[in-house]
Amino acid sequence: MARRKKRGLEERIPDGDVARRDVVRRLAELAFGRANDCVRLALEENPELDKLDLSLLSEVKRNEKGLVEIKLVDRLQVLRQLAEAVGEEPDEFEELLRALQGGGGESVL
Repeated sequence: MARRKKRGLEERIPDGDVARRDVVRRLAELAFGRANDCVRLALEENPELDKLDLSLLSEVKRNEKGLVEIKLVDRLQVLRQLAEAVGEEPDEFEELLRALQGGGGESVL
């Protein structure tokens, strides 16, 4: 399995260099990506795993009764990391996060 992962990274980053824009792009994908395929994994009997985008998936559990529990990445944490990566002012970003969480007193939309 480790060999397969390494080969995948080599294909995605052939020269081994990761640019800041690559990190920002990936964080944005995690922050704003859709979780449809993660839900499909939990609901379908035999999903085609190689066709699913499970990048938002952080944990999968199946109990003895067959109940599946999935956990996704913490989007607020990813948003914080994204703001740091793009150089957003911390106070303005914290205000945005409070508004997104419903504690800012003002509407985001």
